[in-house]
Amino acid sequence: MNYRLESDSIGEKQVAKDAYYGVQSLRAAENFKITGLTIHKEFIKSLAEIKKATAITNNEVELLDKNIEQAIIKACDEIIEGKLHGEFIVDPIQGGAGTSMNMNANEVIANRAIEILGGEKGDYGIVHPNDHVNYGQSTNDVIPTAGKMTSLRLLTKAIGELTKLYEALEEKSKEFDNVIKMGRTQMQDAVPIRLGQEFKAYSAVIKRDILRLKKVTEELKVVNMGGTAIGTGINADKEYLDKIVPNLSDVSGLELKQASDLIDATQNLDGFVAVSSVIKTCAVNLSKIANDLRLMSSGPRTGFGEINLPEKQNGSSIMPGKINPVIPEVINQVAFNIIGNDITITMAAEAGQLELNAFEPVIFYNLFQSMETLANGVSTFVENCVLGITANEERCKHLVDNSVGIITAICPHVGYKKAAKVAKTAIKTGESVKELILKDGVLQEKELDEILNTVSMTEPGISAKHLLHK
Repeated sequence: MNYRLESDSIGEKQVAKDAYYGVQSLRAAENFKITGLTIHKEFIKSLAEIKKATAITNNEVELLDKNIEQAIIKACDEIIEGKLHGEFIVDPIQGGAGTSMNMNANEVIANRAIEILGGEKGDYGIVHPNDHVNYGQSTNDVIPTAGKMTSLRLLTKAIGELTKLYEALEEKSKEFDNVIKMGRTQMQDAVPIRLGQEFKAYSAVIKRDILRLKKVTEELKVVNMGGTAIGTGINADKEYLDKIVPNLSDVSGLELKQASDLIDATQNLDGFVAVSSVIKTCAVNLSKIANDLRLMSSGPRTGFGEINLPEKQNGSSIMPGKINPVIPEVINQVAFNIIGNDITITMAAEAGQLELNAFEPVIFYNLFQSMETLANGVSTFVENCVLGITANEERCKHLVDNSVGIITAICPHVGYKKAAKVAKTAIKTGESVKELILKDGVLQEKELDEILNTVSMTEPGISAKHLLHK
């Protein structure tokens, strides 16, 4: 026979004889054909670590036979190493608050443990998915804990990539420190700024994002393991309750802490909302930087043309030689997606009722995607864009020299009304601000040269009082 017969509360069902998953996993796979995907590999690893830690703890408190404990541990270790991941068949978006994900892990671990002990898959009299692998647990403490463990790992990777971006922006700020360009507000000429100052500002906001992300990881370290069904710890031994989180920390290498109020930690998912919000903030900042880079590199002849982005691929199927800013564009799209995910996470967390939130699966699906796409997007941003940016210094200088915006520096010396008149005349006639001021004889050329020193315009320097009274 190619099948074995398994049963659950619904009834009997044929399961492929060689499958490590069981009847509950199979029903879920058939019921929840939603994304066409299966649960995240890091989430699978987290589930296996939880099951390993609970087996160790249950044995320590003399509630699990040593042979069964060792078989479960060996099965979990194989999953942690990346084996049997193809046996996790349930969709990441599912009804049931994650019960199907938990049971998929329980069944795979149980059947592999049965094999290790010399039995055949499906002989749950040897190792049972619920009575042994899930002993002292509930979906309602396993799944949120696995979600936090997975988030910690994915967020650590994202922070690492953001740190590389911060360092790259810092280097560019030094490289471009002597490049004077025109600053703009509301897309109109404002006053001069150094290109290095702009990149320094980019590095500053990314540094804040990194600090926010590091701070919010503390929320993810607090888990509700031991709370079982609703946080009251029903069916969990008191000694098990004290040992499970320290053991899980040892198994996973993560510094986890047991929630001081397990009922609160089981009911409320605000920690995930907080994490998502910080990720969204970072995405907004990244998108703004990407927007700036697209604007400053626009052209190459009819736009700003102040910087050059690395040329990565053809930009058009019809316009020969066209190169588009594809890397900043993908950063924009990553940001849009993260912002959308944040809305989903917010609504799912809000929709919880009474002692449990049933919508953790969609929270994790979107949160993991946000973290992963953030890390991957930032990685390509650094390697394929930021590191290769160059400045068009002559173009920057030309735009500053021919801008009316420098009239702002003259305003304290001639008055706002006079300065505004000069600006309007310059725009109308095409004459330079310097030519018009000298023509009116309001300031001498030496004074004017000192005032219009573009480097001094980019930071506090020459005072109007000094120039007027020297």
